[in-house]
Amino acid sequence: MHMLIIFDWDGTISDSADKIIRCMHRAADEMGLPALPDSEIQNIIGLGLPEVISTLYPEIDSAGIDAMCDEYAKHFIASDDQPSPLFPSVADTLETLKSQGHTLAVATGKSRRGLNRVFGKSEVSGLFDASRCADETASKPHPKMLFELLSECRAPVTKAIMVGDTEYDMEMAVRANMTRVAVTYGAHDVSRLRKFEPALCVDRLEEMLGWIESTG
Repeated sequence: MHMLIIFDWDGTISDSADKIIRCMHRAADEMGLPALPDSEIQNIIGLGLPEVISTLYPEIDSAGIDAMCDEYAKHFIASDDQPSPLFPSVADTLETLKSQGHTLAVATGKSRRGLNRVFGKSEVSGLFDASRCADETASKPHPKMLFELLSECRAPVTKAIMVGDTEYDMEMAVRANMTRVAVTYGAHDVSRLRKFEPALCVDRLEEMLGWIESTG
């Protein structure tokens, strides 16, 4: 049975947490905001950028959020000469899923401009049939981007899977009544992901191949 398999990007496909944390520190420094622990920044990876900034720095107003978004984007683009690596087994797993006839999509907290920039340098971008970004729909954990991908790909929710590394991915899928696969190597500890009762937890993405075959 062919499925629509929707992947988060940062922390699930791309090992980009260190870059995100580093660029957020630099943006905060440019804005004269206090430095936060790395763990606090890692905790909100996956949200849309305005939601990230308002969560980390609730004291700044909307103009300040816009300014910090610009600072963060500036630093992230400057560091993008060295693309974040894919996690182990990701490329081979995506290629296998695509060769089996599954439809692949991305649901990300990145902006459209940011995802397009990453896609332009990624070896796996051509494997995805559709994508949704936080600045063109509702940010996670709202399920709107999943509903939009289901509609675009003409897939019923019963034949769709959300794969992610954060509580936001899992909660979004729960709210869409969509099957969930949690990866344990990303931003959030697996104990946090299990609260959302994923159908499967994997330490490497390739581990989902046998499970998908058996569920079909």
